[in-house]
Amino acid sequence: MSTLASLRLLREPWNASEGNQSNATAGSGNAWCQGLNIPNELFLALGLVSLVENLLVVAAILKNRNLHSPTYYFICCLAVSDTLVSVSNLVEMFFLLLLKHGVLVPRPSVIHYMDNVLNLLICSSVMSSLSFLGVIAVDRYITIFYALRYHSIMTLQRAMVTMASIWLASTVSSTVFVIYHSNAILLCLISFFLFMLVLMLVLYIHMFAMARHHLHSISSQQKQPTVYRSSSLKSAVTLTILLGVFFICWGPFFFHLILIVTCPTTPFCTCFFSYFNLFHILIICNSLIDPLIYAFRSRELRRTLWEVMLCSW
Repeated sequence: MSTLASLRLLREPWNASEGNQSNATAGSGNAWCQGLNIPNELFLALGLVSLVENLLVVAAILKNRNLHSPTYYFICCLAVSDTLVSVSNLVEMFFLLLLKHGVLVPRPSVIHYMDNVLNLLICSSVMSSLSFLGVIAVDRYITIFYALRYHSIMTLQRAMVTMASIWLASTVSSTVFVIYHSNAILLCLISFFLFMLVLMLVLYIHMFAMARHHLHSISSQQKQPTVYRSSSLKSAVTLTILLGVFFICWGPFFFHLILIVTCPTTPFCTCFFSYFNLFHILIICNSLIDPLIYAFRSRELRRTLWEVMLCSW
């Protein structure tokens, strides 16, 4: 198994005994059910790239006063959440390497402590990432459909309250999850993911429909069709990418959670559980892709990122 503690509570069923799990695994013990042997080096490399990307986004937003707005603060918080995902992955890999080379003695108390710390870190980052993805979708929706009232609706004070509430709720809910792990808690996590998925789907489809309507309207008027068509198509493609990346990166992981609740010991489900490391990789990839979608597409932010990389603070 490539990972030691990250998402340990979500890796396998809690309501299945060892004997049942062993029997189910034996019943599904074919080539497809052996999972993927993903090397620790890949986790380490992806974690490092994601960490650097997201730290650059945070530094750029803090540096440029023109980016001190609710929209970019939400993007900054998403980058911090993704940074936590990367940090938890890097800490785990570092801990694994120390154990592998005999630098640390694998004491049960130490491993249990690391289990709890890493699970709390990764769970809080998952909750906050999903929350800020939803908040960014709402913010973009308000920007498009309530442009004239945006600054009165999304004030800096409301943005600060929203961010503080998300961080507090993510920390508290993750602590409860780690301490009182049960199928009821897991169902709450699945319901939260489905809510965020439906919310983003509804908002982005509405924005996509508006972009498409705008494209047809401009084309029928035959006024500067090329420029406006390009802008509308770019917006539509961006929204499609956002939904696609979100579903691809998060979908398998939460389907894994659904199977833990619905069929913890059946051969198909235990076979699916063996691919947990692949789902973990997809979550890390999402942390790597988020800055490219939400941050690097901004010209102002790209310019500031170059200044940060050139150390012109």
